[in-house]
Amino acid sequence: MAAAGLRFVKAVALVLAPVLLAAALYNPDDFSPAPMPPEYSYGPVVTAPRHEARVLQASERVGEGRLPGPEDLAYDAAGGWLYTGCADRWVRRVSVPGGDVEDWARTGGRPLGVVLAADGGLVVADADIGLLKVSPVDGKVELLTDTAEGVKFKLADGVDVAADGNVYFTDASYKYNLANHMTDVLEARPHGRLLSFDPATGKTAVLARDLYFANGVAVAPDQRSLVYCETPMRRCSRYHIAGDKKGTVEKFIDNLLGFPDNIRYDGEGLYWIALSAGRTLQWDMLTKYPFIRKLVYLVEKFVALPHGLKNSGGMSVTLDGEPVSFYSDPGLALATGWLKVGNHLYYGSLVETYLSRIDLTKSSAESSQE
Repeated sequence: MAAAGLRFVKAVALVLAPVLLAAALYNPDDFSPAPMPPEYSYGPVVTAPRHEARVLQASERVGEGRLPGPEDLAYDAAGGWLYTGCADRWVRRVSVPGGDVEDWARTGGRPLGVVLAADGGLVVADADIGLLKVSPVDGKVELLTDTAEGVKFKLADGVDVAADGNVYFTDASYKYNLANHMTDVLEARPHGRLLSFDPATGKTAVLARDLYFANGVAVAPDQRSLVYCETPMRRCSRYHIAGDKKGTVEKFIDNLLGFPDNIRYDGEGLYWIALSAGRTLQWDMLTKYPFIRKLVYLVEKFVALPHGLKNSGGMSVTLDGEPVSFYSDPGLALATGWLKVGNHLYYGSLVETYLSRIDLTKSSAESSQE
């Protein structure tokens, strides 16, 4: 048996050798994977002192079957509505706490980031169209901007609105659209931008460029800075929008135990960072070796490969970026937006058809602080 097994391995090696050689010599015109930047860490991840490791058991489903791929969440406390963008081009709203679902506005694209403006309108980062605003009166959809410095957005993603009305948002990639976002991640080149839109002047400005899949954005409660996430880098950074440090970037939190997506401030001293998937050995191999990423890219032209997206979750951190609590589950994947509303924690997912809700008064992660 051992001899037969050895012969089989040799036969496979003989077949694969020319394939691997051809892959090594072939350089696609549209894809050029780069080494991760030197600051990328393969070391220990940051952890939170409180952890709920089986969040699916503690969650109840809201609006099941009515909310395909609810990516981000915005809460209207006055009206009692949660707003979310869905994969079927609709922005829907969900009553709180009842859970009734209403079709609210159809953007025509793929609405991702959502945030309420002071006038009650909803600002939407639509991956396919750009930065939009939905009227609170009649649901009319207005295009605010889709270009900066002559470069059109390919993947408008995260968004937040400051107290002065300025909108801060990300274009995750100016090269790849949402359908090809994984190619952007595999290429590991900085195609992302952090931007602002001034509704008073209609001006769009690039605040930071050369970002690695720029994602969620959250304005700080003091309105002097914002935090934005870079998904493949497993980090979030602080950008100063006012004061002596205006225009500068500094570390907020890095070495996350997963890949950050949206980030939201809860009004109570904590940011909630969605981790769309946990760090795994498979992803460490992909990030470490551009050649492997090239092989995956070439194979995926013909076969859809699983990327080991699991152990998704949500982490709360202080205003200084110190972890407080972490909610996760081995069976949770692509949970991209977490939002605290009263005593409940809501989260959405790109792959489910509902929102999930956790009663924090019954959470082991919360009770552990007693």
